[in-house]
Amino acid sequence: MKTLILYRRYFEHGTYSVLCDEYGSELTKTIERPWLNNQQGISCIPEGIYTIEPTISPKFGHCYALTAPELGVTVNGPSLRTHILFHAANLPEQLEGCIAPGMLFGVLRGKWAVLESKNALQKLENYLGGEKAQLMIKAA
Repeated sequence: MKTLILYRRYFEHGTYSVLCDEYGSELTKTIERPWLNNQQGISCIPEGIYTIEPTISPKFGHCYALTAPELGVTVNGPSLRTHILFHAANLPEQLEGCIAPGMLFGVLRGKWAVLESKNALQKLENYLGGEKAQLMIKAA
């Protein structure tokens, strides 16, 4: 199983990170909601170790779901947080606790963003080849 590492930087307007392979090579940038004490729908999820696996979301299509029961994250519950996905988006407010990959950081509508999110999600899907992986989330 492949291992990915998400190196986070926290700001009051969002969480901006670099997603790397297990050797430290950058795969994509990412954007999330700010850390708001793990509040459902408005906070990024806690740092820790997750399993990610391919799924098909009714809303987002092909994406990856995160699970870590010991951190209160499952796909369908019961848990503190459910349906935490890697899916395409550009701005933190387009997310409800999920993670959006992007090819680069930029500005969209006057706000910090990730750009080319669909391309980044495709790159991630190609890298993982439809397999499960381990995701380590930590502060940069």
